[in-house]
Amino acid sequence: MSETKIGFIGVGYMGHGMAKNLLQKGYPLTIKGNRNRTPIESLTGMGATEATTAKEMAQTCDVIHLCLSNSPQVEAVFHGPDGILAGAREGLIVIDTTTADPTSTAVLAAELAEKGGTFVDAPLGRTPKEAEAGTLDAMIGCDDATYEKIAPIIECWAGNITHVGPTGSGHKMKLLMNFISMGYASLYAEATVLGAAVGVPPTKVREVIGSSRLTNGFFETFMTYAVDREEVHKFTIANAAKDLRYVNAMADSAGLVTVMAAAAKQYFAHVDASGNGGDFVPTITDHVARLNGLDMEVEAAKGRDQ
Repeated sequence: MSETKIGFIGVGYMGHGMAKNLLQKGYPLTIKGNRNRTPIESLTGMGATEATTAKEMAQTCDVIHLCLSNSPQVEAVFHGPDGILAGAREGLIVIDTTTADPTSTAVLAAELAEKGGTFVDAPLGRTPKEAEAGTLDAMIGCDDATYEKIAPIIECWAGNITHVGPTGSGHKMKLLMNFISMGYASLYAEATVLGAAVGVPPTKVREVIGSSRLTNGFFETFMTYAVDREEVHKFTIANAAKDLRYVNAMADSAGLVTVMAAAAKQYFAHVDASGNGGDFVPTITDHVARLNGLDMEVEAAKGRDQ
């Protein structure tokens, strides 16, 4: 068993599998969850211990993972009398796997450095399925020496690891990735609805595109819902809308014109504002269809059930 003590805050869809793999690879693990007790009880049943505060975790752990929904949540875990900074000590490493705002990342990294700690951004690619299997993608932002220290830990839960550059680089790369994926989602939704409107059902869109050079893994999981109505891509529209806000803010900060990023943001912002932010990303097809007077439940069945 490793002597490195690991902490993990946020053991939800993605975090549970990551934490499980750390345990199974022999790391002593302390966890802190949210309201849902099911993943907490699962992990404590495997040998993890539970901390009551982030401060307590920072005082006793060598490395802390964060797997949260957004930058305000990360900031809340860092600050206050029970936060990480209140208990941080020399040598502490915090690995933030949240898809976060790079501006916030820079501020938190500086605050942790004042306590003698190091902030690593390590956002994730892929889904809860790969989290459970320990084969996630990871985009790492940190200095070379820190990367050498944490690589064996990251390898417990990631199968495809890229050291992108210094602190903040990982979060910037993840925003680029999510811009591409949510751009795909917007494009696929429009194309699928347009096809249905002109007499080409979703089944045929999947058949033709899925067997061409235009296919990819995202298309396959997206169309699994659009055609089969099976939800395998469990990433919420609310999270997608948040990521697109961060993308557009990053573009504004860089002084760039980004027409497609702005357009994708409006689709997801519209659905989120309508009260459907808890739906998963592929359901964007249904919302685009409703804007155009179509029922994709009906359209998806055409050709599928023959």
